[in-house]
Amino acid sequence: STTLIFYKVESRITSRFAHTTVRSSVVNSGSKAQSIGFNVQIPKRAFITNFTMNVNGITFTGSVKEKTVARNLYAQAKARGKAAGIVRTNSQDMETFKTEVHVPPGSNIQFELHYQEMMQRKLGVYEHSLHLQPGRLVPQFQVDVYIYEPNGISFVQTTNAFGERFIGLTKMNTTKEKAHIVFKPNVEQQRKCENCTDSGVDGLFRVTYDVSRDHNAGELQVSDGHFVQFFAPSSLTPLPKNIVFVIDVSGSMWGVKMKQTVEAMQAILDDLTMDDYFSIVDFNHNVRCWSEDLVPGSSIQVEEAKSYIRGIKPNGGTNINEALMKAVQMLLKASNQRLIDPRSVSMIILVSDGDPTVGEIKLSKIQKNVKRVMKEEFSLFSLGIGFDVDYDFLERIAMENRGMAQRILANHAASEQLRSFYRQVSSPLLRQITIQFPEEAVSDVTHNRFDKFFSGSELVVAGKLRLTEETTLTSFTTASASMDLTLETETEIGELDAKLAGQQHSVTGFARQMWAYITVNQLISERSLAPTAAKKRKITQRILTLAVEHQFVTPLTALLVESEDGGERLLADSPKDPKQGCCSGQLPTPVILNYSPPPWVQPPTPRYLPPCSSSLPALSLSLSLSLSSLARPGVVVNGQLVGAKGPRADGKTSTYFGAISMYYQPEGLEVTASTERITVRDSHRGHSFTWAATANITVKISIVKESHVTVSVNDNIRVMVLLHRVWKKHPINVDYLGIYVPTDNQYSPLVDGLIGQFSVEPEVRVYNPHPGADPLKEEATMEVKGHQLSVTRGWQKDYRQDRKQGSDVYCWFVHNSGKGFIDHHYTSYIVPHSHSFLHCRRPGK
Repeated sequence: STTLIFYKVESRITSRFAHTTVRSSVVNSGSKAQSIGFNVQIPKRAFITNFTMNVNGITFTGSVKEKTVARNLYAQAKARGKAAGIVRTNSQDMETFKTEVHVPPGSNIQFELHYQEMMQRKLGVYEHSLHLQPGRLVPQFQVDVYIYEPNGISFVQTTNAFGERFIGLTKMNTTKEKAHIVFKPNVEQQRKCENCTDSGVDGLFRVTYDVSRDHNAGELQVSDGHFVQFFAPSSLTPLPKNIVFVIDVSGSMWGVKMKQTVEAMQAILDDLTMDDYFSIVDFNHNVRCWSEDLVPGSSIQVEEAKSYIRGIKPNGGTNINEALMKAVQMLLKASNQRLIDPRSVSMIILVSDGDPTVGEIKLSKIQKNVKRVMKEEFSLFSLGIGFDVDYDFLERIAMENRGMAQRILANHAASEQLRSFYRQVSSPLLRQITIQFPEEAVSDVTHNRFDKFFSGSELVVAGKLRLTEETTLTSFTTASASMDLTLETETEIGELDAKLAGQQHSVTGFARQMWAYITVNQLISERSLAPTAAKKRKITQRILTLAVEHQFVTPLTALLVESEDGGERLLADSPKDPKQGCCSGQLPTPVILNYSPPPWVQPPTPRYLPPCSSSLPALSLSLSLSLSSLARPGVVVNGQLVGAKGPRADGKTSTYFGAISMYYQPEGLEVTASTERITVRDSHRGHSFTWAATANITVKISIVKESHVTVSVNDNIRVMVLLHRVWKKHPINVDYLGIYVPTDNQYSPLVDGLIGQFSVEPEVRVYNPHPGADPLKEEATMEVKGHQLSVTRGWQKDYRQDRKQGSDVYCWFVHNSGKGFIDHHYTSYIVPHSHSFLHCRRPGK
């Protein structure tokens, strides 16, 4: 018999990069020599980085080497017991590391395994899974998960598959940036039941979390001479999508597979909207279409499609090639006929459980055929049901066509697996995303061009920093949605390393390891698609160099575990199973771009218009402008006043602009800036941006981080809104906005509004200046528009150059809410909505 002394698991997660250590100590408490095993299930996307073992004082230490080198060294010495190895299991996400050592009675063996992985964001969360399987009751059992996210953690939670007896045994301590999860059941708590001798700890222990994001431009982190950019925008309206579902209905799909597929399709079809277009291709040895043309996702069409799916009876062979050709043809037809929105996202979702048996059956030829006919804006997603399908092929064909693949287990949970995958791709938010950095500042950048971004996911780009004197690094992200966007973010180069120095449980060199992890995975994907043997050899050498340098066990490397004197060796290998694949991940198209800011990124130099007038009541004000090319007003700018938190010393309450909206009627475009965020809406959809990042939108909306937003229409109307922040705990003052309008704006004769009416300045004469009640403010008479008005000298602030103090702009204040100075009574400028036009007309218009 054997005695398990302790079983401890520790995961350190820093900025989505996880380093996990599994340790156990076992004693051969029997009277005979026996084999003692160490089995650990690890995520398939993880790379083992080390394995050490101590057998009765003899320490075995691991090192990653090129596979052929490691095998030769292993063969040179007699191994102790059996070789270690990675044994693939029929699992969707996990694989098993397994070793056995034959030892005499009384022997004490300690095992320690290390592996690393980058957390992938799916459906809005990062999930860290630990498969706990000690196999027996353990006197010392403990799991620790340490999370450190520099930008903050928005939530963290844990789940396990151990049953009701384990509810409440997990402890969690969290701060804004850190979380520590502890699972430490004692022997009694580990029991499967009250009187059981078996352990109930057998299954997945999951930690899910997400990070805080204060803007859409992404999170840029620099550490240890490397950088990582995370990009996961939200507050964007999903783009319409065009989907052709290609479903295998061959005989092998009979039973649970087809039943689960039909069940999943019912829910997936219900998710479609009127903006989406779709059709269904089902295939065995023949290919059939539910509809030859893509149709909108109306409730009537969806119900008809669901009925069609329910009537399918699987039989016959598998003609994947013809089915995919048909699906591409349908998307091409819809695109050529301009049936679909040019900014929509087009995709094919293939569901199959086996290799082709009819028509073109050579996998490489099918792969070439699909690539030849697919347009650059189309994507192919492959779902392989069960383990009879060649998953490597499904993965290659998906990656080569801007998609991804996933294995679906052929059991009663298949329907939920299919629906879960669909949810990942059902809300495309952006197309043609490119994340760029100044070329002189970085090198060895991972793929930085992505075909699509889906809601709840995350794009990650990493690279090395060049040695420069710069103290900051800036990234520029361009993307296409219903409008084109440019987002900018920057970070201080030494800031994160200073924070990490004080963290006891962070991952040392996380940015360096993450860059290597991403690069190696992308190279493995490139290698599987290499068009020539020479290209494949070149990529192989790059993988070997990086994997050995960063100590990753990959399909091309192995972990040689040897005693201190080198006399005894074990080999941890990673055999590739062609039916199950070795690697996963999306392969975006690489691109090298120099950043060239668009000319309108630079803010114009407009004239200043006061943010408010102390003589006006606390009401919404209307500023209505018109384009000269239109017969009626086409642009309106409206401001909403907000009051201070309380009255001033004189008993009066100050008012400020709390929101300013600009509405361009011909395109149905509305831009609203508040002190919290900037919202952009057109006739179809809306997007929201915070003040925390710089952004540019092709309709010429420029947001400068924590500063101002500039809106331009047709190059002849520009409005700039300046953000003013005040101390949050100030007893009276509130955040507010200022508005600036250039003197060269071109207005039509119909221009009107509280400020628009002064687009052509009236003749003004000020005379009879004399001391006022306040000795610092003289009074005078103003003659304007045939009226004689009493005015008082004062000043306003221009904050364009000095954001804190501003500069004084001297002016005359008109009393009585501007009576005699403005064309109408002030109440005429009050409008019901932010996009409302004035209904009054200026005199003589």
